[in-house]
Amino acid sequence: MAKLVHVAVAVVMQQNNGQKEVLIAKRNQHQHQGGKWEFPGGKVEQGELVTDALAREMLEECNVQVISSAPLIKIEHDYGDKKVVLDTYVIEQHTGEANGNEGQEIRWVDVNSLNQYTFPEANKSIINAIMAYCK
Repeated sequence: MAKLVHVAVAVVMQQNNGQKEVLIAKRNQHQHQGGKWEFPGGKVEQGELVTDALAREMLEECNVQVISSAPLIKIEHDYGDKKVVLDTYVIEQHTGEANGNEGQEIRWVDVNSLNQYTFPEANKSIINAIMAYCK
């Protein structure tokens, strides 16, 4: 039976010269789906609120302090070896200079260029939700 992992996912957004940008991070090679791009976040611990996990993971992983967040989409995906539940939130109010605190590469990219990056299969629904959100 595949392991189930509950993940808090952040779609961190900012404005840059009138364009909406989103923060993405490259998964380290040793991780599941290594080498692909993702939206930052991490595991929700047992008994932890998703929003608390989101705030904790963003500070730990990317040096971003969440001021406010709003639910975007919840996805369940089965990779065969692992099942994930991705609770995805949009973060438009935040502080801190984004940094790859765990050695991961991070980038601010225009939302319209997201399809140029290779993401895990489960993230495709997140990208579609972002496009709808930004219209």
